[in-house]
Parts: sequence; structure tokens; C-alpha cells
Amino acid sequence: MKLMRLMRRESQVVWVLWAIFLASLGSGAIFGEDPRDRGGAAITAEEIRAHVRFLASDDLRGRAAGTEGAERAARYIADAFRSYGLKPVGDGGTFEQRFTFVARVVPGPMNRLQMRARGGERDFALGRDFVPLTFSSSGAVEGEVVFMGYGISAPELGYDDYANVEVSGKILLVLQGGPDGHDPHGRFRAHRAPQRKIVTAREKGARGVLFIATEEKAEDDRLAALGYDHMFGDAGLPVLLLGRAAAVELMRAAGEDLAERERALASTQAPRAFTLSGVRLVGYADVRKETRQTANVVGLLEGNDPVLKDEVIVIGAHYDHLGLGGEHSLAPDKIGEVHNGADDNASGVAGLLELAQALAAVRSSLRRSILFITFSAEELGLLGSNHYVKHPILPLERTVAMLNFDMIGRLRESGVIVYGVGTSPFWASALQRANEAIRLNLRIRDDGVGPSDHTSFYLKGIPVLHFFTGVHEDYHKPSDDAEKITAEGTERIISLAYALVRELDRQPTRPAFVRVREEGREAVASGFRVYIGTIPDYAESTDGVKIAGVRPGSPAEKAGLQVGDVILRVGSREIRNVYDYTYALQELRAGEEVEVLVSRRGERLLLKIIPERRRAF
Repeated sequence: MKLMRLMRRESQVVWVLWAIFLASLGSGAIFGEDPRDRGGAAITAEEIRAHVRFLASDDLRGRAAGTEGAERAARYIADAFRSYGLKPVGDGGTFEQRFTFVARVVPGPMNRLQMRARGGERDFALGRDFVPLTFSSSGAVEGEVVFMGYGISAPELGYDDYANVEVSGKILLVLQGGPDGHDPHGRFRAHRAPQRKIVTAREKGARGVLFIATEEKAEDDRLAALGYDHMFGDAGLPVLLLGRAAAVELMRAAGEDLAERERALASTQAPRAFTLSGVRLVGYADVRKETRQTANVVGLLEGNDPVLKDEVIVIGAHYDHLGLGGEHSLAPDKIGEVHNGADDNASGVAGLLELAQALAAVRSSLRRSILFITFSAEELGLLGSNHYVKHPILPLERTVAMLNFDMIGRLRESGVIVYGVGTSPFWASALQRANEAIRLNLRIRDDGVGPSDHTSFYLKGIPVLHFFTGVHEDYHKPSDDAEKITAEGTERIISLAYALVRELDRQPTRPAFVRVREEGREAVASGFRVYIGTIPDYAESTDGVKIAGVRPGSPAEKAGLQVGDVILRVGSREIRNVYDYTYALQELRAGEEVEVLVSRRGERLLLKIIPERRRAF
């Protein structure tokens, strides 16, 4: 999940009782001392281990979406679906629902950068001296150069690099980090991200941004390794990374010493922006998006009730991971090593396969249809599940519920977290009954929104449950390996899910959907002081931010914001992407009205929102 990717879920398995012959009694599910029936007995820790060993093996190279490793994982899942007798309902009668995504951004052939100074002209070399960053726009780079220090505007913290310098129409030379270095707990942590600095520069009217690399060669710097950010898109202006050696030369052409300026900033922590005398840059930033294909893997168990078989229960888990790491790795010194993703999310896929096998064993007793989906490109921003809900294989209006498994391989005494319980009144009591024999410690959460694929379904008005055993020290690291999975715990979680699906399937009517009210609180570290109540569509690439959900009773709902609205401006801040929107919200104050410009079905509307104070936990 990028932006960032919070959760990875908790699990323990379940012993469910034989109740098929009692279904005629018409009383919901009944759970006895020995909960195993013919289907439940098919769920085993041994098979879970075998699935995880394959999916999390080095041979699959971390299963990054669009790679051969991910394709091999998809074929493995499809073969399992086929062996269980699931119906292929994907493209052309296959198990695949393919889609295209932006895999990376590469420099185009038109990149160039030239310094013009009193001493003459100097052509900088692509790769060694400069590279366009992945979120750069393509376009001309020409103008005077301003050394901006850290490029931070934070008057509320008593610091503003923009306070005494005119930057409109100029190219900004910006250091990485902030006055507090790279301290993750520092005062300026919310202002240090390159995206935040770019948004600020664009708002101030800059023509382009040049970040100074920490490495002599631009191509060796960590910023040059950033992948395409689906939430940021392009910056709206050219953004280049200048190698440190080239930056030293640029400063020297204006009679300045880069190292001396850095020392002054560090010692005084006071803004020291100035225009480089007698220096201009002329050039062009050229970036090209490369797309790849990947696939959701889909298989159907058809129901038998003449009426209810048209209703669908979706069971999902994402199968992609980080490949060789990249910018989402939490082990930056091990980028290039295989990130196997045993818990994230080979465990969830293994659980889904066991559940599919178990339910296939009792297919003749199923009333409703059950669609199993393993999603791709979840790690890039829920792209697979977003694609599915926008191009559903079976109608969403007939989808009665969605169960999701993401990181269910590290069950501990603290139990399994179950999100989405508040999305239907059916869930709480059904979970309690299903858990009587399994005796898992269930940590209940009401909200249906979170950093995994269930969110895509919740935002379409579908009751969801999401199972997660929690984050651990191996999360997004090469050390997330198969031998660390507690398969017995995953077995218990999937047994619980089996019992739950069986009871859901027996219900005469579909579960009611409830749109959960957010409690208006969030960890203080998020940087948000206020609560608005909007849920952005992170996969939508419109110019602006498309709203996927509006919280009931929230300031956004009171102001008249609707699902499908595209936010174009908040106050005076132009909104191009989710980052712009996030930074705008961080600057709002509770109780102070702000105007929000939205586009709704081609019409522009100006709405007024009064943010509420966000309570800390």
C-alpha cells in the first residue's frame, strides 16, 4: 500500500462444525464441539506452507507486478483454481483479467541542460551531471537560478526559505533534507519530502526545480532510483536531479561555494536563499512513461439456489510484492535483493487457495456464487482491485460481500485484526459464532477503509471484512521469508473464514451495508490537525483528486461533496494530485471555513467546508 501502505493483517485458523444437515432447521449457522465438515477438513497448515514456499521462493524474484515472477505466481494460482474445479471467468474464458499500468518512467532522447555564465557555456551530461526525476513534467528548463536552501516554506515553524526572494519564472536549486537533517521525528518531517518541496515551488511560480544530489554523479543518488508514483503523477513543472559535482560547478560560476553555504545553513538554521549572479540554465526535461501488463486471477464457484446463485461473495488477496525492493523497501541497504513477501502476501494467497479448495469440496450445498480474486499491483496503490471494481466480471450490484486476506501469516497472542466489522450489522454476531470453536483473539475494527484491496469494494457500497495479523520487523524487507510463517495460525484464520462464509451463504437475504462514520481521530504523527471526511480515489489519474467516498456526517458531506467529485482547489492551493490535496489539508485549521472548487459532471462548483479538529488517540 504506497503513500503509503499501513496494514498487513492478522490471522488464526478455525475449526468449524458439521452443520449442513441442520441447515433445513432454518436457524443460521450452528457451531458445535468439532467444527470440521468435509470442506473445513481440507484446510491444512501443510498445504499453506507449500503454497507460501513456492510463492515466496527466490525463483519468483519478489513477484513485482508486470514481471516474470508475478506471471509465474499468476499461473500457479490459476492452476490451483483449475484443480479445484473453479470456472475460468476472465478474459476469453481464462482465469486472467489483464490490465495495463505505468511501470516506470525513463529519460527520453530530448533531455539536455546547459549552463550559461560569464565564463562561457557548459553542457551537462545526462546521467552523470543530471537526470529528470520520475515525477517531472516534460518541458523547457530556462531561466535564472535561485539557490533555495532546503526549499521549505513553513512560517508556522518560524522558517521560510521563500520569505525574502522572488522565485516566479526562475529555476530553483534545492538541497535535500531540512534544517533538522533527516530526523524522522524532527519538526520539519512533513516538509522534507521532495513532492512537498515541488508543490511549494510550483505554487510560488517557479519554472523548474533542480535537487542537489548527495552523490557526485546524479545517476548514483537515491532520488534517481525512485519509481513512478501513481498518486503524484507528474509535478506540473520540470524537476531534475543535479549531480553534486555539477552543482558545485554551477555555484562556483556565480562565485559561490556550495559546501560553505551548506555549513552556514546547518549552523544558523536560518533561510539563506539568493539568486545566482550571472548564471542562467537552458535545457529540456524529457520523460517517457513505460507501461506493462499484469493480471488479476479470477475463478468462480457457481451457486445452486435458483435465485440466490446470481448473488456473489467475493474473496480476495493480492499476490504481488516488491520484487527487488525499490523505494518501498524498508531495507534501503538491501535494495537489489529479492524481497520474497512471504507474509505480504503469499500468506493471504495461500489462505485464499485453501478456502477455495474447502468451499469447492462442498460446492453442491452452496446457494450463492463465490468469486475468488487474487489481485495484482496492490503494492502500487490497489491498482488491481480498483481495476476490478471499475470493470467487474460479475455485476457489483449483485456482490453481497467481500472478504480480504492481507498478511495473515504471523499470528501471535495478540490475535487477528478484523477490519470492516461495522460495514454490516451481520458481521459482529456471525464472527462471534464462527469463532466459538476456533477461539481466536479477534481485535475488531469497524472501518471499511484501509491500505488493502477491501477498500475498493467498500467504496462501492459492499460490506467487507479484512483479516490482518499485524506489521512486524520483516515487513517490506528481504527477511520476510517462508520459514517465518506460522502456518497453523493461518489455518485457524482460514477455518474461521470458512465458517463465516458458510453462514453468510445460508442467509435468506443479503447482509445490509453500513457506511461507517469515521471517529475523527488519527495518530498525531500523521501531520493532520483537522478532519474533512473525504476518501480519495488513489488509482484515478485525473487532473485533480477524484473523491471515492465521503464519510457520513463529516464536514465534507455537510458541505455537499459527493462521490465522483474532482477537487481542483482547496483555498488558494491548486490540486493536481493526492500529494497536493494532502498538503492542503495539513495547512487547514479547525473551525475556519475554506472554499473548495470541484468539478462535478463537467460543471465547476464552489463549496465551503468547515474542518473539524482531529482528535489524537
